[in-house]
Amino acid sequence: MYYLKKEVMVKKYEPEAIRNIVLMSHSGTGKTTLAEAALFNAKVTSRLGKVDNGTSILDYAPDEIERKISINLGIAWFEWNDKLINLIDTPGYADFWGDVIAGARVADVCVIPINATTGIQPGAENAKSLAEQYKIPIVIFVNQLGKENADFEKTFKEIKELFGKGVIPLTIPEGSGIQFKSVLSVLESDNPYKSDVLEAIAEVEDSLTEKYLNEEPFTQEDIARGLEIGIKNRKLIPLYSGDAYNNIGVKEFLDALPYLPSPSEREEAKQKDLSCLTFKTIVDPHLGELKYIRVFSGNLEAGTFVLNSTRKKEEKINQIYILKGKEREEVPSLGVGRIGALVKLKITQTGDTLTDKGNPITLSSLEFPEPQTSMAIIPKTKKDEEKVSNGLLKLHEESPTFTSFYDPETRQTIISGLGELQLDVILGKLKDKFGVEVSIERPRIHYRETITKSGEAQGKYKRQTGGHGQYGDCWVRFEPVERGKGAEFVDAIVGGRIPKRFIPSVEKGLKEALEKGILVGYPTTDFKMTLYDGSFHDVDSSDIAFKIAASMAFRAGMPECAPTLLEPIMKVEVIVPGEFMGDVMGDLSSRRGKIENTESMGKYQKVHAIVPETELYKFSTTLRSQTQGMGSFSQKFSHYEEVPKEIQKRIIEEHKKEKD
Repeated sequence: MYYLKKEVMVKKYEPEAIRNIVLMSHSGTGKTTLAEAALFNAKVTSRLGKVDNGTSILDYAPDEIERKISINLGIAWFEWNDKLINLIDTPGYADFWGDVIAGARVADVCVIPINATTGIQPGAENAKSLAEQYKIPIVIFVNQLGKENADFEKTFKEIKELFGKGVIPLTIPEGSGIQFKSVLSVLESDNPYKSDVLEAIAEVEDSLTEKYLNEEPFTQEDIARGLEIGIKNRKLIPLYSGDAYNNIGVKEFLDALPYLPSPSEREEAKQKDLSCLTFKTIVDPHLGELKYIRVFSGNLEAGTFVLNSTRKKEEKINQIYILKGKEREEVPSLGVGRIGALVKLKITQTGDTLTDKGNPITLSSLEFPEPQTSMAIIPKTKKDEEKVSNGLLKLHEESPTFTSFYDPETRQTIISGLGELQLDVILGKLKDKFGVEVSIERPRIHYRETITKSGEAQGKYKRQTGGHGQYGDCWVRFEPVERGKGAEFVDAIVGGRIPKRFIPSVEKGLKEALEKGILVGYPTTDFKMTLYDGSFHDVDSSDIAFKIAASMAFRAGMPECAPTLLEPIMKVEVIVPGEFMGDVMGDLSSRRGKIENTESMGKYQKVHAIVPETELYKFSTTLRSQTQGMGSFSQKFSHYEEVPKEIQKRIIEEHKKEKD
């Protein structure tokens, strides 16, 4: 059966004949180049697409062509040896990790390219961890073996150290560097790796083990069965060699795809009812929002109504497309294991499940990392504010790891992401897709104020007008408490000095007053406020009078308690190649950071430090520059610490200038 669209025929495949493969690894390992070579070998393209010259099918967005890197998850399907292959190409930069997570969630196999000139990099380790999290088999492709400094033996050793003894090389290079012209099949030739590979295959099944111990030769069927079982159970990690840029070793890699698991082997596929996961959104200037989906079970048909079980609302399925980069072909339905795109959905968002109304299913969604880097933006003109707001919401749907919000404390619109590169790309999209420009400024820090010694003060509010007057009188003691305890109110009134009915007003007045400290106007914290004395008037006292009196006591008492400024301190983890660790640690120290410890991760080092938040602005750009793009970091709030006196003085002076 074929679907027809503009004379293009698309064969309908059963789930057993489908392979969904995600490419993920460090930047610069040739993921997109490998995908382009696969498309070329499958005769999807008549020439080998190149990222460097902007002819890539998968890196087609203007910002990807300009930057010569993958920014968005890309999808292309092709046919190979009676199998339908869906290739999901993902970005290598950590800034776009959200798309890597999305690709891994809907794939059945993970292919990790490794650069033979650099060996294992953090992106490969992260890809391994993600594949293990989603329990999908791993295939390794040692790439760029035609480069001058390529070293297969060294790279293979590093791969074995990271991925374990289950790694089995199925093709190896003949020659290296500029002498590299072809690959050799390990199982079809005599070489030093063959015996180890056969032994590893023998261990996956008892019958194969017995045959191996009896020194009986394996048949082709034995080897195929052993590979299928070992890869499916994630006991074996097949390794292929090549140079995708020069299209060497790619055909051999493609010929091995039948050994990889199909969608029919997933637990979700055993259900008869429909279940689809929306895993990516693209804002298209002509079609609006495209929602990328994977069908895990059942059959999705155009023109039908389904249930969005995540949001408990009905959704109509309009046109259904299958994808080759930016090219789309309309199909009437998608079966188990198929990947495609939907348009004109009303309520569905990334991570939602679409299912049958009669027997709803909800698939596990996508878990994205928290943003690590922020900046403040200001629309160039007042009239652009609404367009900016709408654009930011759309871009969040495209990139869930990107967020934006208005911070009432600092009175800034804050955008946040996994890195400055992602935010730079977001601002470019804001201009190109939504026609608005913004200026950038540094996010203001959420400082806090506190006190360093005890003190007390009276707040007395007395006002006489016609009729009833106003009277409230309270004495409050202020004492510092342990950092992180917050602000505590204690009622120590005895003998009815202040009637019980007015105590809540005193507490309310104090808590409202502490929201605006006396040094710079930041909230005051980590101190105890004890109401211990006061007086009242039988007629003139009121709730409002005691509330005002409490705020007066706060304003009078704070200057006597040696107020000081606190700043947020972040717990930072930085992963860098060992040769760059000295530069990075020096930079962290210059940012007032304190190195807590370091730990070895093979040829990489993880640095644990605590650093003031204000000093981390644009740290990711510096880190990328210092480590040739191979460093990464994460941060999370740790605690508040007192700002050094000289810096505190500068902050207070700047605040006074702003007020003037």
